[in-house]
Amino acid sequence: MKSMKAIRLLLVVLGISLLAFGSVHARQNVPLVLTMKAEGAIMPPMLEYIQRGIETAETQRAEALVIQLDTPGGSIATMKEIITAIRASEVPVIVFVSPRGAWAGSAGAPITMSAHAAAMSPETVIGAASPVGGGGEDLGETMKAKEMEALTSIVRSLTARRGPEVVELAEAMITEARAVTSEEALEIGLIDFMAEDTDDLLDKLDGFTVEMPDGPRTLHTADARTEALTMSLIEQLLLVLTDPNIAFLLLAIGVQAILIELSSPGGWVAGFIGVVCLALATYGMGVLEVEWFGLVVIGISFVLFILDIKAPTHGALTAAGVGTFIVGALVLFNSPGTPQIQKVSVPLVVGMGLTIGVVFASILVFALRAQHGPIRMGAETLARKSGSVRTWSEGSGQVQVESELWSAESAPGSEPIGKGDRVEVVEVRGLRLIVKKK
Repeated sequence: MKSMKAIRLLLVVLGISLLAFGSVHARQNVPLVLTMKAEGAIMPPMLEYIQRGIETAETQRAEALVIQLDTPGGSIATMKEIITAIRASEVPVIVFVSPRGAWAGSAGAPITMSAHAAAMSPETVIGAASPVGGGGEDLGETMKAKEMEALTSIVRSLTARRGPEVVELAEAMITEARAVTSEEALEIGLIDFMAEDTDDLLDKLDGFTVEMPDGPRTLHTADARTEALTMSLIEQLLLVLTDPNIAFLLLAIGVQAILIELSSPGGWVAGFIGVVCLALATYGMGVLEVEWFGLVVIGISFVLFILDIKAPTHGALTAAGVGTFIVGALVLFNSPGTPQIQKVSVPLVVGMGLTIGVVFASILVFALRAQHGPIRMGAETLARKSGSVRTWSEGSGQVQVESELWSAESAPGSEPIGKGDRVEVVEVRGLRLIVKKK
């Protein structure tokens, strides 16, 4: 009987093991599709994210990598590196301009064209890809002609398989800043599908053949399992730092914190905050390629703020400093020719300038009050104070005033003073008090 029970138990364990193995095996045979969300400006952190996604998809032997794109554009150099990474991928890369209201603008348009398959959600837009400088500035005539020719060559090579009409549209996006809706893009053949969401896209991609470096490949995505590959905390932080508004705020806070630390040394909190903010702002401004002369103007504004605290100008230099700070920030981030996506918010600049002005004006008010207020420390503060006589002999002795013993002598014309009498300080002469009887 014991042997029969042991055999039954063994069969149960074996059955469970086979079921678990079969489930795992079946799951391994289901195609894997990785999904990513590339939202924001095309900057180096976005490149790192997409490259990591492609490497992960290749390592996990994914059926496809879907990049959900929503961008107003960005750096041409970064765009070229992303295109190179997509075209060299061993896993099919599908760029999906989504959700509704998304835009594959400027550099986002060639990136969409570079995908092995392209799709858009309804009510989305692609195009307006005229070249600008790395920091967003307008290019000179010669440089613009070179960049435009290079970009049109790139989009021609990316869209040649789609026919001459698509090539013409792609070139117009570069030379004429043309943009089209998802319906127009699908009708002309610039994209392969229009889909509501990722699930709808995978249904439509099933059985679709894409051209890979090793030849045509048919996608099997109908029953694929999807895994989201999100941006890491570092990638998110670096992408946020490339926002000009964030870089400007960090710069303003950092400089002010450093000035606070210098004005009252000995602490470390303000200095630490200032150094961290300036380091983060420097990264953002380095990526944005700002007009560095603006930093000189901002530096002058803080010199004016400090001088107003020490000089008797009563706020004139603070007002000049506010104006100089605002001008410097606009020169730094909003130089002529900078596109809207690279510009700092003017109300933000004005508001921060006024805030800094109010802070320094408050410091100035406290400084003036301290200069013109009554003396609150030292022997001079004892005049007209009362005390009691501890010892007294022949017109002089010791009196206690505010818990301190002082040498004292009687004032001319004062009534005779004796031990224990209450006296009033008439005058302070060095370390001796002149007193009279109350």
